[in-house]
Amino acid sequence: MFEKIKQVFKIPDLRKKILIIIFLLIVFRIFIAIPIPGINEERLRELVAGNQMLGYLNIFSGGALGNLSIAMLGVAPYITATIILQLLTVVFPKLKEIFYEEGAIGREKFERLGRLLTVPLAALQSFGFLRFLSAQGIFAETALLNVLGNVIVITAGSMVILWLGELINKQQLGSGVSLIIFAGIVSGLPMSLGGGLENFRLGILRLDMILIFAILALAVIVGITIINAAERKIPVSYAKRIRGNRVYGGVSTYLPLKLNQAGVIPIIFAVSVLIFPQFIGQVLSGISPVAGERILEFFTKIQNNNLIYGILYFILVFIFTYFYTAIVFNPKEIAKNLQRSGGFLPGVRPGPPTISYLSSVISRITLFGAVFLGFVAILPIITQFLTDLPNLTIGGTALLIVVAVALEITKKIDSELKIREYEEFT
Repeated sequence: MFEKIKQVFKIPDLRKKILIIIFLLIVFRIFIAIPIPGINEERLRELVAGNQMLGYLNIFSGGALGNLSIAMLGVAPYITATIILQLLTVVFPKLKEIFYEEGAIGREKFERLGRLLTVPLAALQSFGFLRFLSAQGIFAETALLNVLGNVIVITAGSMVILWLGELINKQQLGSGVSLIIFAGIVSGLPMSLGGGLENFRLGILRLDMILIFAILALAVIVGITIINAAERKIPVSYAKRIRGNRVYGGVSTYLPLKLNQAGVIPIIFAVSVLIFPQFIGQVLSGISPVAGERILEFFTKIQNNNLIYGILYFILVFIFTYFYTAIVFNPKEIAKNLQRSGGFLPGVRPGPPTISYLSSVISRITLFGAVFLGFVAILPIITQFLTDLPNLTIGGTALLIVVAVALEITKKIDSELKIREYEEFT
């Protein structure tokens, strides 16, 4: 491992890319440390620590929500925008043709439209959050002009964070959005460890609790690594074709189907669904206080009941895993591409039989992926039950993001090193 790190920093181009990424992440961390005025910081920390939904949003904002900074939403509006666009491709097949069948041009159109959609979404989300925080006694400003001014600042902050992510993308060592979220999670580890050691010193935490937590955390990290790397290899053969005096094809390869095709997106979907009624309640409370209070009271009871909340959360993640996998994996398109290139699955006829076979395989492996993601989502509830302490929990979603991003960066660096090795022989 250390030999590989030395090798990385010996290559000027690769060293420059890594240093640029580190600098941009430092700028991001400085930027989200600037709070908006009129905040009750102590009340904010209590609310984020005691509200699991806000805890998840704090993860996806890269830790900015916990500080209530001028970039409090982080990359969350952009993630929402990309999810909306992906859902629209299901409703409007023409959009799917534009975004996914035009290659690099289509991806560029998708990213441009995602950035444009991020602006109104950031404005709406920031306005909703400020109303919610004002109702909780965290945000003191209530004058409309002051609120709108903060909405503009927060929206601009989200766009600056998105711009930093795009600068990271240009270094081609991983997704900028993922690395920003990764940096936000990792930056909070020293504080969490320090808090745990302090609780142990004060006698709040026992040694057996820490051991259970450590074993469970290690098991989860190993499980996430295995599931992220797991894939089903479908054998593919190509028929021989003769053109002139040359023979093409006649080779065998495989089609890799990842066990977790959906990544962390189903958890984001489920969190959005669980949060949405609470925001509706906050908005209605300004129009009809009785109706708003009843909605908030009902969903607060569900959230406080760990059993009902955990079951509901698991079911939503399970359903959305199948839903999102159906968006990103199209058996019909894959079967068509195989047939065009002269490829076929051994023992399976081209056309509808291939589509049916791929659909059945992806349905079976998605079952394991959906159960795994559901387990990751409710992991904080499980650890709270085992340790009997609300502040000693494993953030399964955070671990999933950290492990996935670390694996992605490792693969990118390995591929860069292999390219340099090949260049030495040419």
